[in-house]
Amino acid sequence: MRIEFLGSGGAITTPRPGCTCRICAEARARGVPYSRSGPSVFVHGPNMLIDTPEESKFQLDRAGIAHVPACLYSHWHPDHVAGLRVWETMNGDWLNWPPQHRRSTVYLPQQVAEDFHHRLGAWEQLMYLQRLGVVEVIVLRDGETVARNGVTIRPFRVAQDYVYAFLFEEGATRVLIAPDELFGWAPPAEVRGVDLAVLPMGLPVFDPLSGARIISAEHPVLRAEATFEQTLDMVRALDARRVILTHIEEPVGLGHDDLEQVAARLQGEGLPVTFAYDTLVVEV
Repeated sequence: MRIEFLGSGGAITTPRPGCTCRICAEARARGVPYSRSGPSVFVHGPNMLIDTPEESKFQLDRAGIAHVPACLYSHWHPDHVAGLRVWETMNGDWLNWPPQHRRSTVYLPQQVAEDFHHRLGAWEQLMYLQRLGVVEVIVLRDGETVARNGVTIRPFRVAQDYVYAFLFEEGATRVLIAPDELFGWAPPAEVRGVDLAVLPMGLPVFDPLSGARIISAEHPVLRAEATFEQTLDMVRALDARRVILTHIEEPVGLGHDDLEQVAARLQGEGLPVTFAYDTLVVEV
């Protein structure tokens, strides 16, 4: 399998519109890997896209991915689904009659499908796209798996049970991809020791380089979002051979070079952690 990070940002991408901070100014001037678009991963082998942020059309074009046979959605949040229209623009045939559309299979885990019915009009969009003929929507009941090109993919709920992570297995090779929302999650035994774990970075309460407090102890975000420090506890519990942290939010104020320093420090402490950036490709 080959894991390609189409977008490594979070709900607030880098640069943030209108922001002139150091991180955003650097991202505008230097582009990738300093700039970060919305959270999305493409897994070559099963050729499976995970999530479609607003920038999906741009991300897929930048990666040179001409067709997406299949897609999984992890949860309903707009930074993961707002690019749904990519299926129309990528697969639609607007010249021939009758049209010769291409089609992508969209897999919705059980709770994601239920949430799509009443969140953001997502179900209506998908049903329109299915009637158009550019997608086929398949709902996966909890416990069901998908097999594509010799790879088995198992969605499973995390602690916030409207959110799913995915275990990819090809022979003895195992890859865990948890796109977002790991607050309160403890890695179960069946995903420990994976060859690669892709996790959201979480929000640093303290600057990992200077130690200065970034987020007030009273901030309500800490009651719903996993912190960077909690993510590192998950990394220790996972005992994965390699961990890549993604979903990196602009407000934390850490640029690409800063995160390279953080990674070096963590590796010095025995944690096999690096940070994703847009266009990163990893062989497993």
